Amino acid sequence: MDEETNDSPLRIGILGAARIAPMSIIRPAAEVAEAEVFGVAARVAARAGDFQVKHGLPRAYPSYDAMLASDEIDAIYNPLPNGLHCEWTIRALEAGKHVLCEKPFAANAVEAEQMAAAAKTADRRLMEAFHWRYHPLAARMREIIESGELGAIRHIETSVCFPLPFFDDIRYDFDLAGGATMDAGCYAVHMLRFLAAAEPEITAAQATLRTPDVDRAMQAEVRFPDGRTGKIHCSLFSARLVSVSAIVRGDQGELRVLNPVLPHYFHRLTVKTTSGKRRERVYGEATYTHQLRAFVDLVRNAAEVPTGPADAIANMRVIDAIYERAGLKRRGALAGC
Repeated sequence: MDEETNDSPLRIGILGAARIAPMSIIRPAAEVAEAEVFGVAARVAARAGDFQVKHGLPRAYPSYDAMLASDEIDAIYNPLPNGLHCEWTIRALEAGKHVLCEKPFAANAVEAEQMAAAAKTADRRLMEAFHWRYHPLAARMREIIESGELGAIRHIETSVCFPLPFFDDIRYDFDLAGGATMDAGCYAVHMLRFLAAAEPEITAAQATLRTPDVDRAMQAEVRFPDGRTGKIHCSLFSARLVSVSAIVRGDQGELRVLNPVLPHYFHRLTVKTTSGKRRERVYGEATYTHQLRAFVDLVRNAAEVPTGPADAIANMRVIDAIYERAGLKRRGALAGC
């Protein structure tokens, strides 16, 4: 691969003609001059061709391997099903491509560790696509917590629930590492860890099942090393149809945030303390645009990012522990991909 230069856009290829790609990478690239979505590959070549035409991309590749072998591509966006993240991320890294991998990073922590090791060996950049973390709202949430106005933090709750009643969707497929804790819950876990700035121990977990191995909802309780407690709620189909929020309770106040995942559409941040109650709005570009800027900076300048491989491994370890505590199988093979 020709070494990419800072005076030309980072040329990105999409692995799979994914429905999320227009929102997550194509539209953001139109806002980021340093990046270009150059091509797409799909399992069926005709689908890649249709996607290329629809979105005006320069190239459609006849296969994933053909795109990875192309010198025209500098980096890969991997939005494949969860169970394929590890294999194709490693293949891309070994082909000399940088990778932005969709959440959840892998099927389990062992796979995540293998992906991190592959990035190090290949000397390529690897980042998990937790786009919410790059919006200024995330930093503001932590700023409020660290300011001390809530007092000593006692309890943190995060919730990501939305309805997905189409049970033939791949997100319910165990072989593709499906389940509510993988899809919606990975956000709830990530937010909980971020707001606590610590790694939790899972003390209880209860799943609502779609099939014997696949959860359609999960509730987990946690404890942090300093005694703080926490709880996550996630679902793809349950009585709690829609709930995307974070709550941080201290001994002097409470922070509530509605919709921290896609705050550029709408969000509400409320702080209630002994001094009163206030609401804030935190403005910024679309979360995916912030994320793409960070990925380009990572590739071009080796910038620090908060969703690198170490963070991804830690998140997958918590997800694995939730499944274990709930009495369910860990997603993917225990030996990795």
